[in-house]
Amino acid sequence: MKSARIHAHGDPHVITVDDIPVPRPGPGEVLVTVAATSFNPTEVAVRRGLFDVPLPHTLGWDVAGTVDGDPVIGWIDGAAAEYAVTTPDRLVPAPRALPLPDAAALPLAGLSAWQMVFEHGHVRPGHRVLVNGAGGGIGGFAVQLAKHAGAHVTATASPRSADVVRTLGADHVVGYHPTGRFDVVLNLVADAEVARLGEVVVSATMSDAPDAHFVTRFDAGQLAELVALVDRGVVVVDISERHRLADLPGLHRRAEAGDLRGKVLVTP
Repeated sequence: MKSARIHAHGDPHVITVDDIPVPRPGPGEVLVTVAATSFNPTEVAVRRGLFDVPLPHTLGWDVAGTVDGDPVIGWIDGAAAEYAVTTPDRLVPAPRALPLPDAAALPLAGLSAWQMVFEHGHVRPGHRVLVNGAGGGIGGFAVQLAKHAGAHVTATASPRSADVVRTLGADHVVGYHPTGRFDVVLNLVADAEVARLGEVVVSATMSDAPDAHFVTRFDAGQLAELVALVDRGVVVVDISERHRLADLPGLHRRAEAGDLRGKVLVTP
């Protein structure tokens, strides 16, 4: 099978598409036939060696695929391949309202947004919420979930992302220097000045105060709730680009240059 792997840490050229044997599931494991994964900017940190992973390492966390013909999505290791092995507790039934590959955009970014909005931001009806960096994958879901929670949402976005962010439900879309006070700031880019605008700050960047930063965890129940919102039409999955495994080095270069918007799918 084809698998996008790194054998060493370094620049994007260390990513190679290798032919390796199809993995065999062990006791308590299942084999996923992968329909798609999605690119997440944190994979750049893995490639650079900022996370301790054994080498060679297969990239990809988000997965949409089938197990014995049943469509599933989840957050696993090694999803940038034609097949992957995981345990059933890392998977939930896929949304019915989406083409299966598109559902690969949901797990990591969707769970990050869910936990920022509900667990850490405690967003409630009437809250004034600022989503700083709404043009990215997490930001698009955060806008939608904050609106679903009943908040008034202001979002920062680049000109190329502004129209999409509006369609996702933002009440106001502004540039990179918002003003005012907000009940909750969801900070998705490194901007300490923006973080100071919130009574409560939840951050996906390490540049903010340590008590504002959180690390996303996998939660099958939350992912199933996100799937239900997608099937009800409450949450839209915004796919900005579609690529193949061989395109991953280029995606990493563009991510480092800040040249990606929304969720980017990668199919094996």
